Amino acid sequence: MIITSSLLGAAPGLRHAFFTREGGVSEGIYAGLNAGVGSNDDPAKVAENRRRMAEALGVAPERFLTVHQVHSPDVVVAETPWSPANRPKADAIVTRTPGLAIGASAADCGPILFADPAAGVIGAAHAGWKGALTGVLESTLAAMERLGADRSGVVAAIGPLIRQPSYEVGDEFVARFTAADPAYATFFVEAERPAHAMFDLGGFIRMRLETAGVGLIDDLGLDTYPDERFFSYRRTTHRGEPDYGRHVHAIVLDPDA
Repeated sequence: MIITSSLLGAAPGLRHAFFTREGGVSEGIYAGLNAGVGSNDDPAKVAENRRRMAEALGVAPERFLTVHQVHSPDVVVAETPWSPANRPKADAIVTRTPGLAIGASAADCGPILFADPAAGVIGAAHAGWKGALTGVLESTLAAMERLGADRSGVVAAIGPLIRQPSYEVGDEFVARFTAADPAYATFFVEAERPAHAMFDLGGFIRMRLETAGVGLIDDLGLDTYPDERFFSYRRTTHRGEPDYGRHVHAIVLDPDA
């Protein structure tokens, strides 16, 4: 049910989890641990799945927080719980409040968990191509710094996401990146189909983190598209399924540390 980062796992005073589909109650195309409140799954089953995820991290369900993600560079600071109906619109959360689990929802996009153990500050970001390109990672680090973190002391873990062998894009997609910086061409290789390329989202995220000055980076290297342990928007689309499940990957400061 849980995959962990060795670097985050070695950091004192926190718990984290990159969740798989295992261990949930949803059925059909959502089978397993679907945490997507934006999916068309039975809300009661989604709530139970999220309760189980919260329990795995040692927090009450109301302290297991996610945002309404909109593929933006926007970050919110969590100081107290909010209800699912009042989730702020953003794509990252930071906190220094022990016992608040903060999570990033994903089903091919990149979930990144951050921690500065010395400062007692954590973050969780959702970085699809748009968020990564427009600065959600840098915004998360800046927000963590405002809470007292030092980015050179930050550990970042890149979770399960769609990897280059699975991520085919059109030439207009490539042009959008190279217009931002011609050097970004290195994250694309030619696809079998004409006028298409394969995009290295994981490599792009890592580069942005390195450029931003993150001290330690752990990329789990997992590809959501071929790995049936994970939900995948693109796999669902290719199969012609009407909807898809979502993961929440989360981190929490241990209140007893």
